[in-house]
This record gives sequence, C-alpha cells and structure tokens, in this order.
Amino acid sequence: MSDKHQNTIENLKKLSVEERILVVEDIWDSIVSSNAEYSVPDEQKKELDLRLREHADNPGKAKSWEDVKKNAQPKL
Repeated sequence: MSDKHQNTIENLKKLSVEERILVVEDIWDSIVSSNAEYSVPDEQKKELDLRLREHADNPGKAKSWEDVKKNAQPKL
C-alpha cells in the first residue's frame, strides 16, 4: 500500500460513520458510472445460479426483507 493510499485511509477513519458511508456510496456511484467491466468468478456465478433455481423451485421458502431484519436485530 502506498503512503498516499495509507494517508487517505487514515483521513477517512477520522470521519464519522455517517460521513464514511456517504464516501462509500460516492465511490460505488463512481464505479458504476465509469462502466468499468468486472467479471464475476465462475464459482460465484454457479452459486447465484443455484440460488435462483432453488428459489424458482420453492418460492414460498423465501423470507421478506422485513422478516430478515426483524430476526437479525436481536442478534446485533
């Protein structure tokens, strides 16, 4: 890691969590708008295909985002 990169990271750590989230959102937006190509590894593609097939075969097993969030909050 270059010194410049390390300094940037250290400066980012000084920001509040909310500010760092906004920086991350800006970074993601810049990646999307750059139209950069990114290839998904074959193993991840296989896993996504498997999950899609499982959902197509058993759509009733899916949980809503509200249920997932409700079940996760006590564990946080």
